Amino acid sequence: MQIKDQSLVSETWKKLLKNKLALFGIIIIIFFSLIAVLGALVRPDQTPDANNQILEVSRKKPGFEVSILKVELNKKIEVVSPFRMMFFGGQDLSYNAIPISKYSIVGDTLIAVLYSETESDFLRKKFHVADVLYAIDVSKKIEKAGSNYAIPLVDGSILTKNLNSMLNEIPDRIIENYFFLGTDKFGRDLLSRVMAGSVVSLSVGFIAVFISLLIGITLGAIAGYYRGAIDELIMWLINVVWSVPTILLVIAVTLALGKGFSQVFIAVGLTMWVEVARVVRGQILSIREREFVEAGKALGYSNARIILKHILPNIMGPVIVISAANFAGAILIEAGLSFLGIGAQIPMPSWGGMIKDHYHYITTDLAYLAIVPGICIMLLVLAFMLVGNGLREALDIKSTDNA
Repeated sequence: MQIKDQSLVSETWKKLLKNKLALFGIIIIIFFSLIAVLGALVRPDQTPDANNQILEVSRKKPGFEVSILKVELNKKIEVVSPFRMMFFGGQDLSYNAIPISKYSIVGDTLIAVLYSETESDFLRKKFHVADVLYAIDVSKKIEKAGSNYAIPLVDGSILTKNLNSMLNEIPDRIIENYFFLGTDKFGRDLLSRVMAGSVVSLSVGFIAVFISLLIGITLGAIAGYYRGAIDELIMWLINVVWSVPTILLVIAVTLALGKGFSQVFIAVGLTMWVEVARVVRGQILSIREREFVEAGKALGYSNARIILKHILPNIMGPVIVISAANFAGAILIEAGLSFLGIGAQIPMPSWGGMIKDHYHYITTDLAYLAIVPGICIMLLVLAFMLVGNGLREALDIKSTDNA
């Protein structure tokens, strides 16, 4: 008979992967995490916060497509690196996006028929072809010398261009913009907003759980190990915080710290440590009299070393499980705060904020504007709960493989 020599981590991972529901949850978490980490690099709308507003095409159905005339902005636009485009970064557009139905060119003038639901040809706008193609210094005039144009640019230089060469570049300024999930009430790409919203939810969940673990493990370990008056004082604090409804406590902390993204995860983290502290205290109380703890004391190890190196590693299983549940809870709380208007502030995309902006469409054919971010919240919360349940089963020392 061959004895298996496997670490607890690898054994737990094997059991977790055999759990189909937990595996589904892991796949969902990885999917949303990749979208969040890659940020603007993978979004159709690569502007910061996916906030490119085209009001002419607001509230369009999924699959909507429109021609966009890119008219160059008359100012310098910083080109950011791919690294800066990740997370909350993005690239500011160097042009105005103007939806059009068709266009024509008369001489050096481009005449655009603006997009309209009534398909009217009366909505027109005229542009000099050079103004479409280049960032022009508007304080100076475009001079014409024969067949060439002297075009003053914002960087101070003068560009000399022939009309025919400029006309050849015009088709490249017309693009077809496809909105896979349609647009919201401000004409923003809904898919891009939903993708950007994953950054807010995962960031709040991760940092809030980290804060709750830092506070909860510290207070729980001190209470469980030292007991006595210290334990009574910490348990009194735990019971006081526990007695206050979580959402009310989060709202109070948020109002005290002010509105904003950073205040949200601080507020959530400061209210989620209670469960961690209770679990850690209970676990330490159950093993503090074990032989290995007594051996550490007999060898003269400090209390800090005994707690950090000998006790905490033996109780991390339940802590990991409760962290997964807290992650799901943090996502729900953040969505609730954003729905109430005290979470992530506009234009930062938040799934809760998207539901707030569009919940009044729920009885119309535009209900998907609120349903899509709601489904994302549901999927991510469900994924963490499934992973938490899988971890609880995998870390159960009584569970064995029927191999």
